[in-house]
Amino acid sequence: MDFLSDIWGVIWWFFWAFAFIAYLMTLFSVVGDLFRDHTLSGWAKALWILFLLFVPFLTVLAYVIARGQGMAQRSASAAQKAQSSAEEYIRDVAGTSPAGEIERAKALLDAGSITQSEFDALKAKALA
Repeated sequence: MDFLSDIWGVIWWFFWAFAFIAYLMTLFSVVGDLFRDHTLSGWAKALWILFLLFVPFLTVLAYVIARGQGMAQRSASAAQKAQSSAEEYIRDVAGTSPAGEIERAKALLDAGSITQSEFDALKAKALA
């Protein structure tokens, strides 16, 4: 019987460890979203932080319920901005610009290596 109580104690410990880690991840997401939101005033941000310090679990729950939709939109916007920045950086490092790609495609068209429709497709891709 003692062996079973020890197993349930371990399972219970893992449950609370999981709950605590999930809470911390949510807390960090809320704090990150607070500072990412440019529409919220500084006083409102300070008030949310103050409540996070003194009533953390209830405040995180209220924040996710009240501002969860905007939180998801700001997160998606930040991810899209990071993706476009990374793509722009890769293009700059690779040394290819839209004008350079079109110039190379024009040279291939003039040499007869590609057709006019292939050139148009390459041009549209470079300008996208």
